[in-house]
Amino acid sequence: MRPFIATMIAAAAIAAVPAAAKEKLAPEAKLEKLLAGRVAGEPRDCLPLSQARSSQIIDGTAIVYRVGNTLWVNRPRSGAESLDDDDILVTKTSGSQLCSIDTVHLHDRTGHFWRGFLALGEFVPWRKVDTAAAN
Repeated sequence: MRPFIATMIAAAAIAAVPAAAKEKLAPEAKLEKLLAGRVAGEPRDCLPLSQARSSQIIDGTAIVYRVGNTLWVNRPRSGAESLDDDDILVTKTSGSQLCSIDTVHLHDRTGHFWRGFLALGEFVPWRKVDTAAAN
């Protein structure tokens, strides 16, 4: 019975390794996968905060804000290398919009300490391609 259990544990461990390795995408590949089937629009300097429903951090690369069906990608002008998807974004803005002149402070979710800040860049809208109109 023991050899059977040992074999099963070893088989499970071997099977789990490729699955875990496959799921871990490089940041640019993760962003590319998120934007698949979408086209970029004209960059804007500001995004109305009242319309943003969620945000997602792509490690060391960008912040993606969801407004309706549009994904707004912001590649910070500085500090992007500090982005970690386990951080909490604390936004400093002077109004009801998030703009490229604003800063975002990074707060560690588990350690509860400040990790740094970044200066936002332009917001690029990515919209789904209307395949019916293209045909």
